[in-house]
Amino acid sequence: MTTHFILPHSSAPRDWTIEDFDYQLPEALIAQHPLPGRSDSRLLVPAHGGHPTLDTHFHDIGQHLRAGDLLVMNNTRVIPARLLGVKRDSGGQVEVLIERLISSHEAVVMLRSSKSPKPGVALRFGEFEAEVIGRQESFFILRFSQPVDEVLAHQGHVPLPPYITHTDEPEDHERYQTVYASVPGAVAAPTAGLHFDVPLLESLRALGIDTAEVTLHVGAGTFQPVRVHRVAEHQMHREWYQVSPQAAQKIADTRARGGRIIAVGTTAMRTLESAAKLSGQVQAGESETQLFITPGFQFQVVDALITNFHLPKSTLMMLVSAFAGFDLIRAAYAHAIAQQYRFFSYGDAMLLHRAAPELPHA
Repeated sequence: MTTHFILPHSSAPRDWTIEDFDYQLPEALIAQHPLPGRSDSRLLVPAHGGHPTLDTHFHDIGQHLRAGDLLVMNNTRVIPARLLGVKRDSGGQVEVLIERLISSHEAVVMLRSSKSPKPGVALRFGEFEAEVIGRQESFFILRFSQPVDEVLAHQGHVPLPPYITHTDEPEDHERYQTVYASVPGAVAAPTAGLHFDVPLLESLRALGIDTAEVTLHVGAGTFQPVRVHRVAEHQMHREWYQVSPQAAQKIADTRARGGRIIAVGTTAMRTLESAAKLSGQVQAGESETQLFITPGFQFQVVDALITNFHLPKSTLMMLVSAFAGFDLIRAAYAHAIAQQYRFFSYGDAMLLHRAAPELPHA
């Protein structure tokens, strides 16, 4: 079938709208399950620096990296943040997705039900209860009868994205998690990292390619669509991140010797660019970020990006367009659809290189 992109040429005015980042994807290309092997996925390397577009496989990614490169990975661990329950009094069904914890017993959540519950309404999740105690913009605040971690351990489900149509299965508990996940707190996986398995990581280290870990806890806001027409009016949700002194030092050392910083996923990229926003150098520490990367953003740290294919009209489509170039991303997505790559969280990957900054128009 012919795929129609409704993306304008890059010479269009810079007042971007949500439609600028739209494309039409055959539903059959949305990956519903992971491949048997993590590194069996395909890898698209779009044309760059005189190199042609290349269709290859992820287990061969070492051929496109070089000794002295540093892979920066997000070591966040997905928690079983999806709860299915009922309103205690009416029995109406509710679905809750934890956004972040406020305390051991309180959480900010996304909540779906036939009618939005008011403060004071009690919810039941198996033997556990929670009370709606307030709102925070489009989110709800719940107070649980037991520690939230305990509730999730007994009643929580893997928070699969809404475009994956099956309920969580045993394979999802392992495969919707990177092999290096170690810091619990995310409600969505940093999916570019799902392609790495232990043998691949070992083979890359043998090639002289080092790794560093940062943490960004992906929040439930990542599933929310952009609801404004003009991109500039969108406000990003907050996400907590941390860069250790060891990671910051590795990044500084790599840059000093001329090595490349390669972000494994958009969350690693947002962490690095957030941590370097003030000084141009990645600073160790922890903070929250609302960094919204759109075309015109000046990247200070990341030289290349490993990433999956992203949803139409999403902030991540804007991010990759900013990084690799708007026209390149348009062409790469058209190529991926024509070649029947698998899309989204359980889909295939791309290796993108940072585009040269555009010169201002005369």
